[in-house]
Amino acid sequence: MHEDCGAVRGKYGMTRRDFLWITSLSTVGFVAGCATSAVTGRPQLMLVSEEQEITIDKQNSPHQFSADYGMIQDTALNEYVSQTGKEMAARTHRTHMPYSFRVVNANYVNAYAFPGGSIACTRGIMLSLENEAELAALLGHELGHVNARHTAQQMSKGILTQAFVSGLSALAGTQGAAYGQLASQLGMVGVGALLASYSRDNEREADALGMEYMFRAGYNSRGMIGLMDMLKGLSRRKPSIIELMFATHPMSDERYQTAVQTSRSQYKSSEVLPLHRERYMDHTAKVRALKPAIEEMQKGEKEMMQKKFSNAEAYFAKSLKLAPHDYTGLVMMSTCKLLQKKYKEGIPYAEKAQQVYPQQAQAHHLSGFAKIRLKDFEGAYQEFSTYEKLLPGNPNTIFFKGYAQEGMQHIEKAAGEYRRYLQLVRQGEKAKYAYTRLKKWGYFK
Repeated sequence: MHEDCGAVRGKYGMTRRDFLWITSLSTVGFVAGCATSAVTGRPQLMLVSEEQEITIDKQNSPHQFSADYGMIQDTALNEYVSQTGKEMAARTHRTHMPYSFRVVNANYVNAYAFPGGSIACTRGIMLSLENEAELAALLGHELGHVNARHTAQQMSKGILTQAFVSGLSALAGTQGAAYGQLASQLGMVGVGALLASYSRDNEREADALGMEYMFRAGYNSRGMIGLMDMLKGLSRRKPSIIELMFATHPMSDERYQTAVQTSRSQYKSSEVLPLHRERYMDHTAKVRALKPAIEEMQKGEKEMMQKKFSNAEAYFAKSLKLAPHDYTGLVMMSTCKLLQKKYKEGIPYAEKAQQVYPQQAQAHHLSGFAKIRLKDFEGAYQEFSTYEKLLPGNPNTIFFKGYAQEGMQHIEKAAGEYRRYLQLVRQGEKAKYAYTRLKKWGYFK
């Protein structure tokens, strides 16, 4: 494989020459091979190096995991999913990639992969699986996307380039556009735009690779059929939950029928291999005990996305009665309060969330945002400083630190934060505000 298509790398692992190449190629429709596919052995358009894939992953995946309420605090479940994933990753076409696997606290039904091999399953989808073979199918599918380099392929075609080169997206796209719009109102950031919305061809290839990898790892191929059965069933009963999965992973009857046919022909010998239902149920017992609370949160999320905030509050209150120390429920309630401008009411939920999960940054952002609105600038600065220590790389945090310093009349310190922000972001209302203040204070002529 060609390691790169340019010379000196920029901040996002891509040179200006790479960027100009990619955008020009996408404009004129020019096709040039720059790598050999590890999966097919055939040349493929690839202007993103493996090093870039890994760098992009490391820079951005932590922000998505945080937007999804962090890694689940069930250590045993995370170790189980990680071990299952690593055993499969060892049987892929790109075994040298730095794969990692985790369950995140989000309630929506999905799994996703970053191009360097960071893979996450939501606790929402873990509740919907029936056995370890289905989990293997899910992880295998995501491994298929990484091994076929689908995200890098889309970047090379110019589809995702602007999102990466511009830095973090302001929309938590994996949770739907409506959620992203609400999140952006609070200055929150996710990197959903960096997660590919795969084509049907991509999905077919990932399905085939997923089944191959699970077979190599010793699983019954019926796990893939069971996974697709579950998704089809959910799409009929709960479209608001499953549509988030289909936003990035388009489903079709043709995909299902292909999986059935492949299982019965190419992988017929796997019918004697195990599904490991009991082992899966043992390891997911804790998250399944939270199912009633999670279902109330899912209802609340749906109402919040439709801006029916009082209804959402009621559902979140029910979920917190069932699981009073659930980080996700606390953050959702705080978010709901802040979106209604109930800043004083939102802070206690954010602060309790910080106590419940001190390693996670999101609750500090919420509390900091509320304190800025209440003109508690010193308190806000402390919250955003803690956020940045826990999760560096969010430009909005830098802006709010500057705004809090300005509120405390610390002009020189505020200017430092605004200049740091403008090094990362040049467009939008915050950039305009920061530039205007710096110009007023004499830093720009």
